[in-house]
Amino acid sequence: MKYSGGQDVRLGDRVRLGDDDGGVVVCSIDTDEYSAAAPKAEWSYLKKGVVIKFPKFGLIHYEQAEPDLVLIARGA
Repeated sequence: MKYSGGQDVRLGDRVRLGDDDGGVVVCSIDTDEYSAAAPKAEWSYLKKGVVIKFPKFGLIHYEQAEPDLVLIARGA
């Protein structure tokens, strides 16, 4: 999956959605990368996309990035 600017979404990226700038990509089903917050056993059935954890919104699965999903910083 890619952000609207064309960059690949990666595990650990910090992102903003609306006024919530505390989002973290906790798994990328597309690249088969999972964190403890979103284990493969619980999310791989979705087959594609990413899961992002937001303080305000909780866990959200995306198959395609929303236009207002913004990369703040790359994960470590």
